[in-house]
Amino acid sequence: MRNLSVTTFIHILFILAIAILLTTFLFFASWDKNRQKIAEISHYKLIADAFLSNVQLNPTKEKLETMYKNFSVKPIPIDETKKDIAKKGVTVFGGKSVFGRVRVFEVNSQHYIYVQRLGYNLMLKDARPKQYAFEIALMVGIFLLALLLILYLAILKKLYPLKRLHHEIEQFANGDLDVKISHKYDDEIGKIAHNFDNAITHIKELIASKNLFMRNMMHELKTPITKGRIVVESIEDETIKKILIRAFERMNELISELAQVERVTTRDFEPELRETTLREVVDMSMHHLMAEKGRVSIEIDDISLKTDIKLLSLAIKNLLDNGIKYSKDRKVAIRAVDSKRISVISIGEKLPHNLSYYTEPFSQGEKRSSGFGLGLYIVHSILDKLGYKLIYRYSYGKNIFDIVAKRKPTEVKPLLIPPKIKQQQKGE
Repeated sequence: MRNLSVTTFIHILFILAIAILLTTFLFFASWDKNRQKIAEISHYKLIADAFLSNVQLNPTKEKLETMYKNFSVKPIPIDETKKDIAKKGVTVFGGKSVFGRVRVFEVNSQHYIYVQRLGYNLMLKDARPKQYAFEIALMVGIFLLALLLILYLAILKKLYPLKRLHHEIEQFANGDLDVKISHKYDDEIGKIAHNFDNAITHIKELIASKNLFMRNMMHELKTPITKGRIVVESIEDETIKKILIRAFERMNELISELAQVERVTTRDFEPELRETTLREVVDMSMHHLMAEKGRVSIEIDDISLKTDIKLLSLAIKNLLDNGIKYSKDRKVAIRAVDSKRISVISIGEKLPHNLSYYTEPFSQGEKRSSGFGLGLYIVHSILDKLGYKLIYRYSYGKNIFDIVAKRKPTEVKPLLIPPKIKQQQKGE
């Protein structure tokens, strides 16, 4: 019941109400029919006893007229109804006593009482006014049924704006920021629609403000970085010059990554998928990483996959960069035997928080010494768009980040220490 929609609940409620009404009416009809039958039999028994007991006394005409009036019957010639009774008559009641016998016939919804006593035959017609209890009950039932249907249609009409509101909210959820939430009436549904429309306007303003801020910030940062990069070229000390150049290049990389995040996190973003190899993706990641020789150990096969090479290489680059920064030996390994799981491994302490803590923008763990906290947020956003998910596990003193395909997730198995890493540990 909790998961039923309001419309479905109303359907069920009115179906039950109509079913109860029809059941009640059928029960009443059956009861009324039996009641009338019992009442008729009792009435005709009384008539039979009265006439049979009085006929033997040869009552006067006035006496018979009084009896006809008291019992609401009318004497008729037997010949008038004999043929109709023979053709269409149905025996309703029959009985006999020491005084004689009586039979009640029904012909075309009219009752006839035939009294016999020692050759004295009397045909009486039931002249009582017709009872309309069943017809009245039928009219009341039809009225109640029509009233229920009118209420049902009125409630559905009242809830129709809610269905339309749901459709418009779905459009907004699917990325249509230009949707207009309509609200004609000032009832509860209209107020919800009005407030949601105001919320959409506010969200659009926030998004526009955020985009403007990001563009202005990146533009303003590019200018001093470019000027600083030009000034660095005039420095004669090569060591300082390299350090400064690397710092400015890192700033440019951060700006580019911010631009990528802004692009990837938009709802209408679609990655540019093409056939490539994991080796090509990793090579591009290494090119952007610009790590010192020996910092990254690559153990991958020549695996083909279809992905956005720029985005996946950026995600792997961020994982490798984090691995180098926060590992104990300032080294990281990337390993993959197929396209379903790519693992980035580094030696270090287990992360104190769940992975979801680090995939939030600008979060920083207790052991982080630098950075803006965007690394894993960028990775998570990119992988989500490419149909992968990021999994963290800790095994044998190593932090392991797995890039796993969402479509066919594989079982996480304990990490076997690669021979190269074993030799490094022995050497240490």
